[in-house]
Amino acid sequence: MNVEVKFFTSLREITGKKVDEIQLQKVITVEELLNLLSEKYGKKFTEHVYDKKGKVHGFLSFLVNGKNINVLQGFDTELKQGDVIAILPPVGGG
Repeated sequence: MNVEVKFFTSLREITGKKVDEIQLQKVITVEELLNLLSEKYGKKFTEHVYDKKGKVHGFLSFLVNGKNINVLQGFDTELKQGDVIAILPPVGGG
């Protein structure tokens, strides 16, 4: 099973990629995907995504197929074949 992860701004610099296609052996959740990406990309990725207590930073937004995970099942949202996950930075306006 494959899912596609899109990175923006700082995470793009940390990973060196705009998009990463991740091959999975089983259905996983968004939370499990973040753990997998932390293992793959290391300390800088982990520090950007998680606070010192291990919680995901509130300034990041996560979309699965264009829908915010907050309107799905949050970090327990299960990923399916072909899903596209976007990790978005804070958005400013003015």
